[in-house]
Amino acid sequence: MIRALKLEWLKIRNYRIFWILTIMYLLALVIIVSGGMLLLEWLKSEGADFQGINPTIIPIYDFPDIWQNTTYLATFIKILLAFIVIISVNNDITYNTLRQNIIDGISKKEYIFSKLLFIVIMAAISVLFLFVLGLLNGSIYSHVWGIEYIFDEMEFLAVFFYEVIIYCTLAFLLSLIIKKAGFVIVALFLYTLMFEPIATAILINAPYFSEGITPDIAQFFPIKALNNLISVPFGRYVFMEIEDNVSIKALTIASGWFAIYLTSIFYILNKRDLN
Repeated sequence: MIRALKLEWLKIRNYRIFWILTIMYLLALVIIVSGGMLLLEWLKSEGADFQGINPTIIPIYDFPDIWQNTTYLATFIKILLAFIVIISVNNDITYNTLRQNIIDGISKKEYIFSKLLFIVIMAAISVLFLFVLGLLNGSIYSHVWGIEYIFDEMEFLAVFFYEVIIYCTLAFLLSLIIKKAGFVIVALFLYTLMFEPIATAILINAPYFSEGITPDIAQFFPIKALNNLISVPFGRYVFMEIEDNVSIKALTIASGWFAIYLTSIFYILNKRDLN
């Protein structure tokens, strides 16, 4: 597997699209995580207030709330990491790299694990980057200090790590099924940000559906299950009740989808003729 991972690195290290997407992702993390105070400052300059409260005193960077706040925002750009996976798998298929790897003695199982390890490394780097950004912004803006606060609620970083892995594994599976990077990117983008969110919103909120079992069914949709791992945290600042811990139900559903993705990947590659 390490040999296959080294080959994976050799394939992408000089690939411009990989570096462009990686830089875009890291810059997007910096902007959405560190730009919160700039947004609040802009709202103040425009005369906005929240029931008479100066927006700049909203403690979005206070420990330990910062971990849920930042990981929630970061989930919106995990799709850029999925694009990297899609392009990587598509290149292997388009240029027969996978077949050549098999000829060179790398098993299909080893190839799959190398891709999964590549996904895990990307997720780990994302979490490390988020952790550093959280510490920096918290050290500047947090009104709460102490080791017990700084390292409280760190489970949101672990859940974000798991969410990225599951989502990128879905991208891996779709790339094997569709085999065209452009189609996969468009399909994943539209399904993640449009088709499923609209469908689940209808099932949960539409008068005809909301009284039945459809709101419960909607929680089992793949993207909805991932979105439920880290709930929207900002309602706490307008005195709304929020889910400030990780939902075991959402974690179980997401893990079920993860198992389906992995099983499907192994099945497809074991059955596919690479000649």
